[in-house]
Formats: sequence, structure tokens, C-alpha cells
Amino acid sequence: MLSIISIGIIPFMVFIILTHGYVKGVDIYSAFIEGAKEGMKTTFRIIPYLIAIFVAVGIFRGSNAMDMLIDLLSPLTNLIGIPSELLPLIILRPVSGSGALGIVKDLIEHYGVDSFPAIVGCVMIGSSETIFYTITLYFGSIGVEDYRHTLKAALLAYIVSVFIILFVVGLFYNVNIQIW
Repeated sequence: MLSIISIGIIPFMVFIILTHGYVKGVDIYSAFIEGAKEGMKTTFRIIPYLIAIFVAVGIFRGSNAMDMLIDLLSPLTNLIGIPSELLPLIILRPVSGSGALGIVKDLIEHYGVDSFPAIVGCVMIGSSETIFYTITLYFGSIGVEDYRHTLKAALLAYIVSVFIILFVVGLFYNVNIQIW
């Protein structure tokens, strides 16, 4: 039943949109062309922001900045009980989704699918966002240059989510994370 619904949902939605436009007297083709023009304008407006974030991620990953940051944070995370193999993922996830997926792939290959690091990695991928990419893309597309408190709030929420993920997955694996 679900496969039948999934096959028919897109044609049904197109039919509903076209019918609604016809009933309301809208020139559907002209409206589509106007929407496509606006979409192209938005695309050209956000390309510089996308290039900037991709170059920054490439420089960050290509330099030793990641290793230096991990070395700097390792004593603190060891004190708390966060496994050091999760640090690259924790650092890279807000910056690069594809880089974070690569790290999770490595965690799964090295530690196994059912290991604590692999499960934490999968939960992090599924429940966190590439903050810098998202802020750059969405604010860039509408021309906002002052992020105000957005970045701070998003990073704080991300840090809290990391600890919650470690705590909840740690409950299932009987891993003691000294968060509080």
C-alpha cells in the first residue's frame, strides 16, 4: 500500500497544483517561469558564500588545524570521558557534512557497526546540523550579513546535543561520561 502511495504522490501533487492554479485563473506557465527566474537569481546570489565555505573547509581539513585542535582539546575530553576517536567528528560536524560522513565511515570500519564510537557518530550525523554551512547558505541567500546571536545559539545547542548524545548512547553501552 505504501509503495502505491509513494509512486502516486508526486503526480497527485502536480495535478492539485495545476488544478488550483487553473481554478484561481493563474497563468501557470508564466508563474513557473517567474519562479524559475527568482530561483536562478537566488542561486547566483549564494554561489560566492558556498565557494567561501567550501574553500574554508578545504583549508581547515588540508592544514594541520584539525590535528592541533584535537591535541589541544584531548586533555579536557579525556578528563570528561569523551573518547578521543570522536573528537574529529565533534569538531568537523558543524563545518562539513561530507567530512563528518567520512569520519563516521572510518569509525564504522575501524571499530565496527555496533561499537560505541560508531553509534555515537551515526546519532550525531542524524541529529545535528552543519551549522556554518547552513548559516552561510540561508543568511547569504537573503543578504543578511550580521548573524547576531544565531551562531552563538547554534553552537551552544550543538555542544549541548553532543553531551546529550554521549549520555544517551552511553546509557545503552554502559559508558561513563563525566558530564555533570
